Amino acid sequence: MRFLRPLSLLPLAAALVLAGCGGGSEDAPPARGTIVSALEDAELNPSQTWPIPTTQIDAGTAATGVQALTGKATCDVHIAYVLYMTRDPQGEAATASTAVFIPSGDASVCSGSRPVVLYAHGTTTEKGFNMADIANNDEGSLAAAMFAAQGYIVVAPNFLGYDLSSLSYHPYLNAEAQAVDMVDGLRAASTFLKAHSSVQPSSQLFVTGYSEGGHVAMATQKVIERDYTSEFTVTAAAPMSGPYNLTRFVGQILASPDYCTGVGSSDPNCAVSVGGTLFAPLLMTSWQKAYGDVYASPADAYQAPYSDFMESLLPSNSSVEDLMAAGKLPADATFRKLFGTGGLYTESFRTTSLANTGSGLLGAAAKNTLLGWTPKAHMALCYSSADPTVFGYNTTDAQADFASRNVTVPALNLRGSTTTIASTLGTQAATLAGAFQATYALPANQGNEHSNAAPFCAAFVKGFFQNFVQ
Repeated sequence: MRFLRPLSLLPLAAALVLAGCGGGSEDAPPARGTIVSALEDAELNPSQTWPIPTTQIDAGTAATGVQALTGKATCDVHIAYVLYMTRDPQGEAATASTAVFIPSGDASVCSGSRPVVLYAHGTTTEKGFNMADIANNDEGSLAAAMFAAQGYIVVAPNFLGYDLSSLSYHPYLNAEAQAVDMVDGLRAASTFLKAHSSVQPSSQLFVTGYSEGGHVAMATQKVIERDYTSEFTVTAAAPMSGPYNLTRFVGQILASPDYCTGVGSSDPNCAVSVGGTLFAPLLMTSWQKAYGDVYASPADAYQAPYSDFMESLLPSNSSVEDLMAAGKLPADATFRKLFGTGGLYTESFRTTSLANTGSGLLGAAAKNTLLGWTPKAHMALCYSSADPTVFGYNTTDAQADFASRNVTVPALNLRGSTTTIASTLGTQAATLAGAFQATYALPANQGNEHSNAAPFCAAFVKGFFQNFVQ
């Protein structure tokens, strides 16, 4: 969905990225959530008419076929871009950035005090990823159309390690670190809105995200409800298709055969995730930087030639296609060549990792598994049981874990029986599942199941949140 012309290059001097990080070793860094710099509307794209009018948003959603899911826009949308201070996994000062989508217009839901959607994006290998650049960012444009154009303020952090962040890597699936980043992005956005916008955040906070963002959204709800109740109250949360049970997920992938020709997770002996050669290096670097015991050296974990560069390869300024062509990633269209000849990882690393469940890779997976806590706010989940990228048991395991503590969390399985869905979640959810199944027949579309499900899950989440808007 592209309803903006490309953003001009952000006119931020490189010095701004590190501004305020302390001029000497004795200087205290700026507080978390402090704004380093901010741009809005015409500063982002002087050739665009601001705010983005509903007609332009509708033209974009119609052209990309998602208007039946988003609905027609009720509000125009302003965009702000905020660079802020946060902390890396070691607690050191770092900068990150966030997009802020702000509704505007004459309708009552477009002005005054509006609920906030804190949105966590999915996995990307693109170093320059920026949710504010909705001309070139499909997830950003979907979040703007699905939520901001319907009257929500959307705060969508780009995460540490992306865009103009000062951190040299991304703390991928580090639950505590990413929750801190999300909280600080929300703080910075709130400060910006109070100073620059007539549309103000209400006390209602909704948290969601897809894929990696599903994990981040669940972690953020957990951490806000544990540590930040004096600042924020989560009204409702709806993580989508996230890897919540990383202990099981990582362990299953480690134990898988060298290569799997199918794309499903139904065979427990053949379960390398589609996209694994992209996700695994991000995860390995993240957890090695955080915990230091995933491997002794890159050569112990990665096969040649990947051991020479993989630790710092992703996220990258080069496309995945270019990386594959240059021999930086295995030449496999499903990105699943983790083991065996030509794969990423050594057999000794796999054997050692499987044998040490309390440390190393599986120890890190356990630290970041989102089971064993109790949500206080309303929660719903969405996923596909046929997803070959983030296997569906991540959702059903989380749902069962919450139920074990008497917390009922509804979950929409887009591949479920529409009759059952109608009786448990209602006709709107059943209609979404039916439309998804009619649009993407199996097995032809299974390889893209994860990405295909995203806008349908977002539509379910929008409807779920609407139940609680005051």
